[in-house]
Amino acid sequence: MIQTFQHNRALVFDSGVGGLSVVEEIRKHLPDVSLDYVADDVFRPYGEKTVEALLERLPALISTLDIMLQPDVIIVACNTASTTALAAMREQVKTPIIGVVPAIKPAAEMSLTQKIAVLGTPGTVRRRYVDDLIERFASDCHVKLVGSLELVNLAERKLSGETIMLSDIQNETRRIFSNVDDQDIDIVVLACTHFPLLREEFEKIAGDSVRWIDSGFAIARRVEQVLSDVDRKAREVYPETAFLIGPDTHEKRAKAFRSFGFEKVVGLMP
Repeated sequence: MIQTFQHNRALVFDSGVGGLSVVEEIRKHLPDVSLDYVADDVFRPYGEKTVEALLERLPALISTLDIMLQPDVIIVACNTASTTALAAMREQVKTPIIGVVPAIKPAAEMSLTQKIAVLGTPGTVRRRYVDDLIERFASDCHVKLVGSLELVNLAERKLSGETIMLSDIQNETRRIFSNVDDQDIDIVVLACTHFPLLREEFEKIAGDSVRWIDSGFAIARRVEQVLSDVDRKAREVYPETAFLIGPDTHEKRAKAFRSFGFEKVVGLMP
């Protein structure tokens, strides 16, 4: 006899391991929600893809995953995907989709110097969407935009069990404070979900003078709000699973997903 119980199930989607920073917040604040995860490894990094390429791929992929996993809510845990293709993805499915919004508003409210930085992928920091957030919520602040793909790679390597050099991270973060006007930056917005996975290294580099903030908690709160309007369904009991699209399913990487609560790690060939 197949065992069932009533619960909500959510899908966290990202180009790689970055969404695990969001998973951590959801598990902390919503421990009764079951999670599945999909990493679009074969198309990573999204930050170097064109808008056209993302729009061609993501809506159809999300639709397929929605049919396959039947979640109550989908979390697109990627700033680049959210700022380029969220509307198109929502047109494809009836399931609520939550995107990621860079934490520019709280950063502007928290800054004592009125100088903040937004650290994301090049594909995120150059979007008009980010400019609009700055105009709406941080118009009275000096805002430095910094794009890095290398930090994405470093986060992926760290979660795959590799030893990464602090100097490599410092080479990327020093651009935040490279000009005289940037010396008093006291808040850095981590506008890529990969980057909170490097928070310990960031804090070692910058010390106590800088706070590194992300939108993980806000996403967890939004998931809670959405699920409050969704009835728990009687579902078959199956393990929380991470699906990795592509060949990058070696044991060290699978171990990283298991450490975030995903009992099974399954490779999906594109």
